[in-house]
Amino acid sequence: MLARSIKGDKIIWAIVVLLSVFSLLAVYSSTGTLAYKNQGGNTEYYMMKHLIILLVGLVLMYLAHKIKYVYYSPLFAAALWISIPLLALTLIFGLDLNDAKRVLPLPFNLTFQTSDLAKLTLIIYLARLLTKKQDTIKDFRTAFVPLILPVLAVVFLIMPANLSTALMLFTTSLVLLFIGGVDFKYIAALVVSGIVAFALFVLIVLQLPENQQGRMETWKNRIENHIKDEGDSYQVEQAKIAVATGGLLGKGPGNSTQRNFLPHPYSDFIYSIIIEEYGYLGGVFVLLLYVILLHRAVVIVTKIPQTFGAFLTIGVAFSLVLQAMINMAVNVDVLPVTGQPLPLVSMGGTSIWFTSLSIGIILSVSKEVERKEKNNQQTETTEITADDKAPEAHTD
Repeated sequence: MLARSIKGDKIIWAIVVLLSVFSLLAVYSSTGTLAYKNQGGNTEYYMMKHLIILLVGLVLMYLAHKIKYVYYSPLFAAALWISIPLLALTLIFGLDLNDAKRVLPLPFNLTFQTSDLAKLTLIIYLARLLTKKQDTIKDFRTAFVPLILPVLAVVFLIMPANLSTALMLFTTSLVLLFIGGVDFKYIAALVVSGIVAFALFVLIVLQLPENQQGRMETWKNRIENHIKDEGDSYQVEQAKIAVATGGLLGKGPGNSTQRNFLPHPYSDFIYSIIIEEYGYLGGVFVLLLYVILLHRAVVIVTKIPQTFGAFLTIGVAFSLVLQAMINMAVNVDVLPVTGQPLPLVSMGGTSIWFTSLSIGIILSVSKEVERKEKNNQQTETTEITADDKAPEAHTD
């Protein structure tokens, strides 16, 4: 009964299941030290907590894919104007974790990462407005300005506490604007202006006393360590050891040694634990799952006739896959440390739930593609049947 009610791209559903299995195994393996520290050695505690979070995420995905995707347009466009003040509140009243205010405290010892809401709402807002502005998409005042103002507002509110998320969202927005047909000279001018604005921001912050510079020292150290390729931070060194010792086939599930030394092995550096336990083949397999997810999104885009569905699908999918690629690149020391979780794999609540909601929206679009293809097939079959049954012409 449940299988019949699940619609949409079956390959994407399979990817979700496989990533969830990897997530559960890797989180269970990597939270042993955390369990002994906080739960008196109850290693099942975090696994069960993570399993519940995953199940809730799957329920959200299922519900999201049941809703026709066009209804997300007005709903999330309105939610964007809620997320912007929430981002501002987070900067002022958010919990201070590692010199960054990224989450708002909630009752029952829960937290809410407002940037996750802002990312999804901004992408859907851009998809909605790009669809509406197609007739005047090359115009600066009537198309480009309304599109870019919310992007700048969200990016600048996220940037002080989470530079990598701000840059990812800015990149995703640029990709959507380019695909949507915005004049390239406006996009290029925006990139140059963004670089200049960020440089000015850095110069201004560096003039402040050290205790008022926020994350600036962290950004500086991470970039310098990565460029010089020496004096790597402790977490980078441990991640490189995990990757190097994984070999082709890995040490086997639950046999990681670096989980006892690597900070946050269950979130930011979970990919290095996967490589250590499942080898290079396991790491490549996880990488391919995200690549296939993006490919399936492109297939959906080529089949969906509505412009909004196409923009929505490619924007959400590109954002998720870009985040995954950045996380994996950090784990293998290709990029500086960013603190981005691996979508649908890293331990976390808000991140997994919004990832699940995002994939559910993609599945909602693919469900519409399925429905139209089925209707077209039925129409063709009916026409063929009608032709077969047509009476033959009689001639005297």
